[in-house]
This record gives sequence, C-alpha cells and structure tokens, in this order.
Amino acid sequence: MSRRIALASDHAAIELRRAIAAHLGARGDVVVDLGPETPESIPYPAQGAAAAKLVAAGECDLGIVVCGTGQGIMMAANKVPGIRCGVCSDTFSARMIRQHNDANMLALGARVLGIGLALELVDAFMDAEFEGGRHATRVDMIRAMEG
Repeated sequence: MSRRIALASDHAAIELRRAIAAHLGARGDVVVDLGPETPESIPYPAQGAAAAKLVAAGECDLGIVVCGTGQGIMMAANKVPGIRCGVCSDTFSARMIRQHNDANMLALGARVLGIGLALELVDAFMDAEFEGGRHATRVDMIRAMEG
C-alpha cells in the first residue's frame, strides 16, 4: 500500500534524508521531501514543524524527520497538536512506537546512526501497525493532554 510520507531534515542530515527518500521511493511510498538541498544552516525546529503540520493536517500519512541527534527535531514535531513522534536508534523501539503508541512520526539522528541501521529503523516503523486495544486508551490519554 502506497502512503504519503513527509520527510524533512536540517543541514546536518541531508545525506541520510536523501538515502531515506530513495529507500521509501523504492518501497513504493510517495515522499514529500521538504529538504533542505544545500548545506547552509537551517533550523531543525522549522523543519520538524513543517513535516509535522503535513501529517497533522492529513496531507501525509506518516512523517520522518532527521537532525544530528534526532532529539531536537522530534521535540519540535511533538509541539504540533496530533503528532506523536519518537526518536529511535533500535528496531524494537521503532516498531513499538507504532504498535503501542500509534506514533505518526519517526525521528532519527544522522550523527548517531549509520545509513544501513537508519533504513532498518525506517522499515520497522513503516511496517508496524497500531495494535489498538489497551493501547488505544493510553493514546487517548495523550490526545487529551493536547487540550
């Protein structure tokens, strides 16, 4: 099933973002790549928020954001109501944030991960589905915190 994926990075993560875009395209997903394309400094909060707004508005099904550590861009994405973004560095966590937390965005750190592992994390995240059940009650509690 082809999905629209919002993809953004800061200047520190251009190479990894491009590898992820190619990987997602090869999987058959439609990538909405928000850049950047040049190495001039671009603030990760703006990039994280831009991708998150596309996901929150329903224009994209899921989102992947990348900065040096993944932490800052994840924090920015999570400020957008309706976004549940987790930073991951192992496949178990990348799968579980979808299965148990209904995460709609994944954050990765370009200075933390090699490209091979990052693509494995993308696959784990993309291939997992929310399990619902007892987890739905907890996700609803998170949604209620947004006001």
